Amino acid sequence: MLSERENQEFLVLQIIAQSISPVGSGYLSRKLHRLDNPVSEATAGRLLNGLDQQGLTAKLGFQGRVLTPKGEIRLKELENKNARSRQGEEFFNSLQSQTKEQLIDILIARRAIERELARLAAINAGPGDIQEMWAIQKAQYETFSRDLGAAQQDVLFHRAIARASGNPVLYSAIEMIRQDGQLTPVLEYIRKTVHSVIAYDHAQIVKAIENRDPQKAEEAMVKHIESLIADVNKYWGIVEGNQKENQN
Repeated sequence: MLSERENQEFLVLQIIAQSISPVGSGYLSRKLHRLDNPVSEATAGRLLNGLDQQGLTAKLGFQGRVLTPKGEIRLKELENKNARSRQGEEFFNSLQSQTKEQLIDILIARRAIERELARLAAINAGPGDIQEMWAIQKAQYETFSRDLGAAQQDVLFHRAIARASGNPVLYSAIEMIRQDGQLTPVLEYIRKTVHSVIAYDHAQIVKAIENRDPQKAEEAMVKHIESLIADVNKYWGIVEGNQKENQN
């Protein structure tokens, strides 16, 4: 989240960048008022002088200020930080909007469909499909070991199994269930909170598919989804425990 100072700096740099001519203190003051960040013309002048001293802006005589290359870099940094902050707020709002019952209902539906997808994949998957699954599993393990987000690999892994099943109806069904773009990041956040690792689960699923063992593939997928259900229950236990402590 941008601090108050960073937010004001961001707005000023943005105004200067978007202006077709150099920006003076009067123009800056009017623009900031319109953005619900009112400052006097004198204060606007001090803000511009501060940016000059940092080398973020350059004064063109009496015309006003323009961004320097350093100022353009700083603006990009603040834009990225602001975007990450918004994404983080959206994510946690999404997490708060999910109830334990909703997540478990979704996972139960996934268990019913994906156990069959895994079974069919063990029958129908080609060498290229299996190679793709191993590549995704490896990438997910490496990403997780570096403490980076592995949500995208999780989506790709389950999608690869669904494609390999050869059943377009089940593929469409699981895609519809997983269509909430925030669902996978929410589950990943829960797994990290409870210190759960799923790369091993995925490896067991691929092994069974590679060995052409439909029953073991189905069992490995069911075990994987049930581990996720257990993680959700464990996470909510932690949340409820923290809430009770705060009340006391």
